[in-house]
Amino acid sequence: MRLLVLGGTVFLSREVTAEALRRGHDVTCACRGVSGDVPDGATLLPWDRDDEPPEALAGEYDAVVDVSRRPSHVRRAVGAVPGAHWVFVSTINVYADDATPGGPGTVPLREPITEDVDLAADPEAYGPMKVACEQIVRDGTASAAIVRPGLIVGPGDPTGRFTYWPARLADGGEVLAPGDPSDTVQVIDVRDLAAWIVTLAEAGTEGDFDGVGRPTSIGELLEACGPDATFTWLDQAFLADQGVEPWMGPDAVPLWLPRPDYDGMMHHFVEPALDAGLTLRPLEETARDTLAWLRDHPDATVTGVGRDRERELLAAWHARA
Repeated sequence: MRLLVLGGTVFLSREVTAEALRRGHDVTCACRGVSGDVPDGATLLPWDRDDEPPEALAGEYDAVVDVSRRPSHVRRAVGAVPGAHWVFVSTINVYADDATPGGPGTVPLREPITEDVDLAADPEAYGPMKVACEQIVRDGTASAAIVRPGLIVGPGDPTGRFTYWPARLADGGEVLAPGDPSDTVQVIDVRDLAAWIVTLAEAGTEGDFDGVGRPTSIGELLEACGPDATFTWLDQAFLADQGVEPWMGPDAVPLWLPRPDYDGMMHHFVEPALDAGLTLRPLEETARDTLAWLRDHPDATVTGVGRDRERELLAAWHARA
């Protein structure tokens, strides 16, 4: 298979490239090439996607993988390579309802934003722009699979959200655990997602899918990251009163989301993806490999409350109790 990856230097797109090369495919990565190197064996085709496509992009590709969030970028690429099978990586943020578990065809989509928006000025435009990108791919290509990942984790994660937990639990001691241990969460290892994307490209699979892991409780997830840890569960009302942010950030407890407002965001239907060839590794393996990667890359991002802030919150919780 001749595969065109739009990207190829960072996290998911790099792992897609590496997986396709492992399977013996001919891979071209079209990108600026400033965020890192493409994996050994891939061909780099320099392209700043704010510019018109280079003539070399109009080659005979069997499949294209794109992760862009900008409608203009997707529009240009689709116009240049319309005859290939596309696997477009979207996001569960396309869904308009974060409270209801579901997936493609069961949860409504946001209204599309068809022009590029600066996410620093309007982060809420991310999902609507991805809706527009999905439609550009469906309307302009020979065939397409749309993959909507949830939280992608594992070695190489640039966000530091999941990474916080293996790192924190490796330090031991009393650990602040957020919300209720039965709260449902979903994560997917970048390597599993990338392998499945290559499978979809190989098979020419069509349709819309949520690229998510199996739903599990946050209690089980934290146990997988640190089975010997001592957890103290702080309920969401207390965390909110203390000014703790959900999800990610320097004063956040990662993976915590207010319930029931976000019950659906972390509970999407994985069965259609499993039927289409997705395979998932155990959470314990993801946590172990993430910690090993972090120790090899001590400058990697880890986001979340620091130890002093954690101790302050735990002390306030115990004092109240």
